[in-house]
Amino acid sequence: MKKLHAVVIPFPAQGHVIPLMEFSHCLAEHGFKITFLNTEFNHERVMTSLPENVNKENQIHLVSIPDGMDPGEDRNNLVKLCETTLRVMPGYLEELIQETNKSDGSKITCIIADETMGWAVKVAKKMGIPQAVFWTSAVGTRTAILHIPQLIEAGILGSDGIPVKQQMIQLSPTMPALNTDHFAWTCIGDSNMQRSLFRYIVSNLEDIKDVDWYLCNSSYELEKSAFQLNPNLLPVGPLLASSQPGQLTGNFWTEDSTCLNWLDQQPANSVIYVAFGSFTIFDKHQFHELALGLENAGHPFLWVVRPDLTDGPSDAYPDGFQERVASKGRMVGWAPQQKVLAHPSIAGFLSHCGWNSTMEGVTMGVPFLCWPYFADQFLNQSYICDVWKVGLQLNKDDSGIISNGEIKNKIKALLVDETIRERALELKERTKKSVNEGGSSKKNLNHFIESVKGK
Repeated sequence: MKKLHAVVIPFPAQGHVIPLMEFSHCLAEHGFKITFLNTEFNHERVMTSLPENVNKENQIHLVSIPDGMDPGEDRNNLVKLCETTLRVMPGYLEELIQETNKSDGSKITCIIADETMGWAVKVAKKMGIPQAVFWTSAVGTRTAILHIPQLIEAGILGSDGIPVKQQMIQLSPTMPALNTDHFAWTCIGDSNMQRSLFRYIVSNLEDIKDVDWYLCNSSYELEKSAFQLNPNLLPVGPLLASSQPGQLTGNFWTEDSTCLNWLDQQPANSVIYVAFGSFTIFDKHQFHELALGLENAGHPFLWVVRPDLTDGPSDAYPDGFQERVASKGRMVGWAPQQKVLAHPSIAGFLSHCGWNSTMEGVTMGVPFLCWPYFADQFLNQSYICDVWKVGLQLNKDDSGIISNGEIKNKIKALLVDETIRERALELKERTKKSVNEGGSSKKNLNHFIESVKGK
């Protein structure tokens, strides 16, 4: 029987690399050989961040191609990133496929591209290779993008994608309401950047038409109403990293695993875990309010403080803060998040509500405090607080700041709310069923694998 060989291509951002790496492990466990393709810039970050015990001799082979940007350019500028990758990467991908098929014993059987990378689908079609696209965010977010023509027709969006006015809309009676200011393209940069990103998204929609498989990191149970508007989409989630030691994770920062030893010394259900993903940036004032809120809440906390979390120097803590919280607080640069959330000492997760963090918190049965930063994170907050009812929302004051008093009060409120904790544990059990044998996501994964074999 022919060896199955997939090339997996994530969008070049941390929140996209991690779920596609997790999906790659799922496929590797079913006998696939995986060529995992990052940009050179991100490949370097992943390789630098690998722990010493990582198993490099597994079924997943890490490779890279240029993204078209200079080494010092800002890759958080999504418009520039999308424009340069679209211009430069298709040619390199074609070369890589040709070289691999020439030199490799197992020819490429399918391309699995991030759904935002439609150019990779075009390359696969041109070369006669079956294609799958993988959506890494909430299906509710994808639904809004699919409805762009209807939103323009209804006068909610201009033809350039800019909302005619700020308003709340519902795509179906059972879906959470969406704020037009929080569409994926309307919350980034100025109006010119928003128009550019909108054009990329619309063009990408054309490129991903008629692919062989549409996959996503969600489950029917979590987003039932959204799936009714996405009929061809197969959920295979929530995806988690393998618990086997030495597995590739795709992290851009080195995990500080010493925090797990610290958690071992904390009482059960006592620690607030605080993490804002790979993109969030705070100004000094907001950073100070967060620090003081954690301190004043009086509970143990584990806080992930990325080197670039603030827009100023990374030693931006309030005066004397580190000394005052030394006995009950722990700050790390990057954490093994799934292991942290699974730890019995964790009582709550103060999160930016990125989809990976949302899926991980739900799967581990941890209640949330929601602090979305941009784009789909506001919809994810709606799922957490209004649909699943497993968390509380942090609210800004009149000056647009989430104050230390609000943070302290919400931490205290979350930790005494037994109803939220019970619902979080119930949701954990329901979610686990979908990925276990006989569950809907597991069946979809098996169906995908069998249909790749049949191509």
